[in-house]
Amino acid sequence: MTLEPIRKTITVACSREHAFKVYTEGFDSWWPREHHLGESELVEVVLEAGEGGRWYERLTDGSECVWGHVLAWEPPGRVVLSWQIDGDWKIDPDPTRASEIEVVFTEEGPGTTRVEVEHRAFERHGATAEKVRDGVNTEGGWNGLLKLFAAKAAS
Repeated sequence: MTLEPIRKTITVACSREHAFKVYTEGFDSWWPREHHLGESELVEVVLEAGEGGRWYERLTDGSECVWGHVLAWEPPGRVVLSWQIDGDWKIDPDPTRASEIEVVFTEEGPGTTRVEVEHRAFERHGATAEKVRDGVNTEGGWNGLLKLFAAKAAS
């Protein structure tokens, strides 16, 4: 089974360097507080710089929940993350069952950047593959997330 990738594009009113920085270093500044997996309230979401870095949430009870890892780190043009969250919104610690999110930042002109997200390899999630794909292809998924990111990057 192969599922088509989800592809989303948004144009942001800022430089490519700034867009990359807001997406990565400033991830917590635009990520919605209700989007977390742990039982406690979300304190912050962290995207560690560099290949091999973790992408995780930290909760009020002190616990951390790793969503995935940085697979490629090419500032200011590209970052690729693994998505180790299954279709039941639970962490799957096996990296071979993770889909991938590639984010590409392309300067369109002075102060304008096109940001393209491709979430792919859903079939790696096995039995919950379609649920993962359907879940991220909603207004609460990449559609809405990119709007939140673009608003923060432009501010």
